[in-house]
Amino acid sequence: MRITGRTTLDPLTGAAAPVAAEPVSAAAPVGASAAADTAAPLQSDALAPAMQALDAMPEIDSARVAELRDALARGEIKFDADRLAGLVQRFHNGRG
Repeated sequence: MRITGRTTLDPLTGAAAPVAAEPVSAAAPVGASAAADTAAPLQSDALAPAMQALDAMPEIDSARVAELRDALARGEIKFDADRLAGLVQRFHNGRG
């Protein structure tokens, strides 16, 4: 058997069919650009409150974080996992 080119199986007949020589275009189908144009504003509208909340949050003080981590390691600060779990649960239940 001699192989002369690429072939694929026709899904309807099961027969071998030559593969098209021209590359498939990556362009979006007709009408898809209109859907993409309307999706962008919706996405930004949905993200706007989250972005505002993020902007309102204070920056992280790396020096203070290191100071607290060292104090925890030295045993100067008590860590209460149950209290932390309760606070996290309260925050995520909207009662924060």
